[in-house]
Amino acid sequence: MSLENDKIVTFESYYDPMLAHIIRSRLEANGIACFIADENIVMGNPIYNQAVGGVKLKVFEKDVARCREILANEGDLHENDHIEIDDENNTYVTCPFCASTNVSSVTEDKGDGFLNTMMNLANPFYTQKNWHCHNCTQDFE
Repeated sequence: MSLENDKIVTFESYYDPMLAHIIRSRLEANGIACFIADENIVMGNPIYNQAVGGVKLKVFEKDVARCREILANEGDLHENDHIEIDDENNTYVTCPFCASTNVSSVTEDKGDGFLNTMMNLANPFYTQKNWHCHNCTQDFE
C-alpha cells in the first residue's frame, strides 16, 4: 500500500457533534475507518464551533468515494445540521446539555392569555423565547 492512499482528509464538517458521531457510526458499520476531530474544542466551549469550522469527520482519501456512496444510499442527515441565531445577543444557539446546534425556537406564553395578549399589544417584544434541543429533547432559555 502506498503512502498516497494513507492520506487522511476531512470528509465533512458538522456544527452538531452528535450528528458527526451518527455519520461516523454509519460509515464504520460499512467498514470505513474514520474518526472525529475538534470535538473536544467544541464540547469544551461551543462558541468556538464556528471558529474551528465545526467538528470534522476524517477519513482516508481512498475511502472518500465509498463514503459518498454510503451516505447517498442511507441519507447524510445534513438537513439537521444548521445554526439558529439568538437575536438578543447575536450568537448562535447551542444546547447547554449536549452542545448540539440541532435546536429550534419555542415561544412560551407566560401567565394568563388575556394578560399576555395585552402585554404583546403594549410591548411586542414581550414574548419570551425558549429553545428545544432535538437531540437530547431538553428545553432551555
